[in-house]
Amino acid sequence: MHPQRSSRRGSSIRIAGVDEAGRGPLAGPVVAAAVVLDPRRPLEGLRDSKQLTASRRGELADLIRAHALAFAVAEASVAEIDQLNILQASLLAMRRAIEALSPAADLVLVDGNRLPVLSIRARAVVGGDALEPAISAASILAKTHRDALMRGLDARYPQYGFARHFGYPTPEHLARLGELGPCAVHRRSFAPVRTLLDTAPLPFD
Repeated sequence: MHPQRSSRRGSSIRIAGVDEAGRGPLAGPVVAAAVVLDPRRPLEGLRDSKQLTASRRGELADLIRAHALAFAVAEASVAEIDQLNILQASLLAMRRAIEALSPAADLVLVDGNRLPVLSIRARAVVGGDALEPAISAASILAKTHRDALMRGLDARYPQYGFARHFGYPTPEHLARLGELGPCAVHRRSFAPVRTLLDTAPLPFD
């Protein structure tokens, strides 16, 4: 569903798409983005970020930032994930992104089947990142932002290879966890990390 203009001159309905990135990784924050597309400037090639190459995601992210009526990206930290659980932390990041939009949205379409607590109208859209262009745009911004964060963490903790797996539980990441133990940006509430913490202290600040 594209943002729509009402028939009354000067009035509009701003529809924001919202999605998150980083629910599955063992390390790093979860990131959410909210995007209000401009119906007068449709962007070609928007789709679920997971269906795009990294270079194409980067190109589209630049276009979204340049041409959207509004966008915002927000995070929930590793500490918040461990305190709240990953679902509630994801919803928190979504709410932060939505509330940061300027101008504010009139209606929010959220990918998935759960909604954050909001003061504006919202609707959950299962599979929305493949159905709604604004949600696809949010998926792309969230993914590219989180990947950049994880590359930054790779420079701080090069032993773990975050720039290659972005914190997901790949064989390489699990092997490094087993050899080195968790670091400060690993999610302690996630089972593979929690198991290691039961047997070894954090080796890195």
